[in-house]
Amino acid sequence: MRAMPASDLTGRARLREAALRLFAERGFAATSARAVAAAAGLSPALVIHHFGSKEGLRAAVDEDVLGRIGAALRDLDGGTEDLMASLGVVSARMFGADPVLRGYLRRVLLEDSPASAALFARLLAGARAELDRLTAAEGGRSGGETEWAPFQMLCLILGPLLLEPVMQPNVDRPMFDPEVLAGRSAANQRLLRHGLFGQPPSIADSQPGD
Repeated sequence: MRAMPASDLTGRARLREAALRLFAERGFAATSARAVAAAAGLSPALVIHHFGSKEGLRAAVDEDVLGRIGAALRDLDGGTEDLMASLGVVSARMFGADPVLRGYLRRVLLEDSPASAALFARLLAGARAELDRLTAAEGGRSGGETEWAPFQMLCLILGPLLLEPVMQPNVDRPMFDPEVLAGRSAANQRLLRHGLFGQPPSIADSQPGD
């Protein structure tokens, strides 16, 4: 996702990319604006010039990350009906070859701050939109669960990313290898569509005396 050499980036973009790397490695609180500027090879004054503050720089990084995820979703085939399969493709593109992006999301989502809650809220809104797209693709049919479905979907997608350090020793292949991602996405899709133990009984089937 970031193949362009740093020398080809604008000063603003170089600061944003350096911040993404350092925030992923150290966390937001442990990273100073001066350290970001040094990593970008620029003056610390340019952080204030371009972003107003370190918090403004972080907001720009979040916006860029969300923009990349949104662009990857828009690049998918508009007729795709298998939501988890399509999101598996996005995961492979976004996370599979980009440990920095995985590290950044893991750091920011686990830090328990208003900024992390705001980022999750943006991801949640995206999950709701994708579920609406799937429902429309299937003729308006859904399992009836609307409140928790987007949370559940994000847990399936973000869980391995957040737990990668402790999950990886228990998996015999890299967790974000494209084939591993494809298998995990297929399993998630089956789980979302059919449940862990198959379709639940209908209300009529559960009535006493039937």
